[in-house]
Amino acid sequence: MDLLIKQSNIIRYRKKEIIFRQSARTSHIILILNGLVKIVKESRKEKEVILKLAKKGQFIGLLSVMGDQIYQYSATAIEDIEVCMIDINAFRNVLINNGRFGLQIINIISREGLYIFNRLLSQTHKQLPGRLADVLLYFSNEIYNSTRFTFPLTRKELAELAGTTKESFIRTLSEYKHDKIINLDGSRVEILSMDIIKTLSELG
Repeated sequence: MDLLIKQSNIIRYRKKEIIFRQSARTSHIILILNGLVKIVKESRKEKEVILKLAKKGQFIGLLSVMGDQIYQYSATAIEDIEVCMIDINAFRNVLINNGRFGLQIINIISREGLYIFNRLLSQTHKQLPGRLADVLLYFSNEIYNSTRFTFPLTRKELAELAGTTKESFIRTLSEYKHDKIINLDGSRVEILSMDIIKTLSELG
């Protein structure tokens, strides 16, 4: 810990500010100290796919830093945030000399890879109601740990997260509200029937 602290800096980013851009060379391990970060994959046709959100206590960029040393996606602050930038060489030295810490990092990388793999399967095989249920479960279980939360993304970004168009996302969200599966007031959401949401996710 002493080594990492000496080789790190606290950096603040404002809302919508880019932390790192896809295809840039990696130089630091980044730990989020507070706030939310959007992880985005950019395609050749300038389209974006939101892979996930990252929150306080999570590393971003590990898949790239420990892979080919080129960022494979971009990271943008969703809100004002603070991150800890850790020198990559110091981080690697700790991995080499601390097996328990190294195992924890392997677990984190494995979970990230599995999450992206499951998201790909979801968007390939599930219908829109199932994908929307996955988005609601993601915010409820992984980001906010609550059945009440405020979407931190625009409707367009939420549609990208669900792998659909903005119009289709809004229509399906309205159907959920009409069927009293959720309460919806602007960006504020309350899940009224978690059982139905889970069933829709499972059935796809």
